[in-house]
Amino acid sequence: MPAINFVAEAPNGEIVGFVEVGLRSHADGCDPAHPVGFVEGWFVSEPHRRAGVGRALIAAAEQWARAHGCREMASDTPVENEPSQQAHRALGYEVVDRCVNYRKPLDPA
Repeated sequence: MPAINFVAEAPNGEIVGFVEVGLRSHADGCDPAHPVGFVEGWFVSEPHRRAGVGRALIAAAEQWARAHGCREMASDTPVENEPSQQAHRALGYEVVDRCVNYRKPLDPA
């Protein structure tokens, strides 16, 4: 499936943020009849947060997804990453699921 990276540059040319967005055939909470734009990775350096950089990156990602026929965007973040959750909510994203992952080591046969 297609994917793209967008970067944000400061006036001095320093990269201060990025978003990686791809297409997925489905995502939790989204209509399975259509492909979904998915935020695979999103970061803005600390000094540039709360200045519209993240919003601009997500807007570019959403526009790219629309151009690829998507009607929805999806993303995820760890439960303990409250700043990321706040940023998602500020941009209109809503929680659709919470998940607890488990593991168990297996003894060699």
